[in-house]
Amino acid sequence: MEGAWDVALVLFQVWLSIVVGLIMLPAMFGVSLGFTDIYIKVLVKILEWATLRIQRGQREQPTLPSQSANGIIEKKDGSMEEEIEELRRSHPKNLAGGDFTLCDVFYFCKNGIENIVEDQVTQRFTSEELASWNLLTRTNNNFRYISVRLTIIWGLGVFIRYCILLPLRITLAAIGLSWLVIGTTLVGLLPNSNAKSWLSDLVHITCYRICARGLSATIRYHNKENRPKKGGICVANHTSPIDIVILANDGCYAMVGQVHGGLLGVIQRSIVRSCPHVWFERSEMKDRHAVAKRLKDHIADKTKLPILIFPEGTCINNTSVMMFKKGSFEIGGTIYPVAIKYDPQFGDAFWNSAKYNMVSYILRMMTSWAIVCNVWYLPPMTRQDGEDAVDFANRVKSAIAYQGGLVDLFWDGGLKRAKVKESYKEEQQKMYSSMIVGSDSHEAFVDPM
Repeated sequence: MEGAWDVALVLFQVWLSIVVGLIMLPAMFGVSLGFTDIYIKVLVKILEWATLRIQRGQREQPTLPSQSANGIIEKKDGSMEEEIEELRRSHPKNLAGGDFTLCDVFYFCKNGIENIVEDQVTQRFTSEELASWNLLTRTNNNFRYISVRLTIIWGLGVFIRYCILLPLRITLAAIGLSWLVIGTTLVGLLPNSNAKSWLSDLVHITCYRICARGLSATIRYHNKENRPKKGGICVANHTSPIDIVILANDGCYAMVGQVHGGLLGVIQRSIVRSCPHVWFERSEMKDRHAVAKRLKDHIADKTKLPILIFPEGTCINNTSVMMFKKGSFEIGGTIYPVAIKYDPQFGDAFWNSAKYNMVSYILRMMTSWAIVCNVWYLPPMTRQDGEDAVDFANRVKSAIAYQGGLVDLFWDGGLKRAKVKESYKEEQQKMYSSMIVGSDSHEAFVDPM
């Protein structure tokens, strides 16, 4: 029995030495030993081989499921007026623009059926379809049974992800979060000074780097000269709770959010002692003026960290950017846009909160191959003369979508849990009425005063 304990102790010492010497210490100093890069390169080769094997298997066995595209309906990009005019040209009579014909109904029927099958909103809250299988069981297509070799590789991958990577990642996450709580609590005991701010930044960035290593994260930062500066507001597209870890690996931010209980509450209370984050009680979140005042007070102090805000208000599957809430753009200050794009080939970073709770999501992340993403810092933007908050938010959103190669949508991410607003329906009615009765009558209908 003593021999077994001795062997277990030796294994634990070896395990701890690997974690501390090869992962934690390099992470603390922001140094990479190259193991992750080698791991990603080997993984790419394996996935390429698996893709070729799948393609050959599909040719040999036509009954196998084919690789899915991101959409099942090919929609036209034309406007309502263009599509209705195309329908009217097929009418036996040459109808003028102001006439009404029953064939116009087909446009609305077609759009309605298309949106029932596949609309632009709900598909943004499901995982992105992959062009090929990435050897994870969570794919929609059961490709692992094509050949014996592919099945063996898949089984080996399950063993590596759950028996080697998962324990290692849980260890790193536990160490990173523990150090974050302990380090920020100790720094919070110091009097306010430049030394305290420096130590706080050091503790934050060190712990976030350890947590990122716990996800085998490979992050490429572009245009670092545009990194958010103190007294500003950093806005980014939102895919996952780990967006914070991704951004905090390259700089420190002041977080904004609601006060929570449990483990998250312990972390919130500890980090706010070392640097000024902006936490709100549930009752305060409903008071927009109180929230705006606290944010304005924060950015007015140019010695405080830039505020990190995700204006979409919910997680999107990283294929598009949805409507930015205007509140972040009403308080003034300089906006620093950031675009985040994950590579779904190595793991799905999207958090579908309607399907998975936080624990299940973290388990999925820790059993993925890796988290690979690109981060682009865009040039700072300010509100122009005569530009309202909504137009400013849309301009920033378009810049982020363009840089990240994402689809720019005007829909509100709140539709994830709410019904479509009546104003959206009325807008379609007004557009059609303007075609029938003319633009002048439409303006009179919109604003009879």
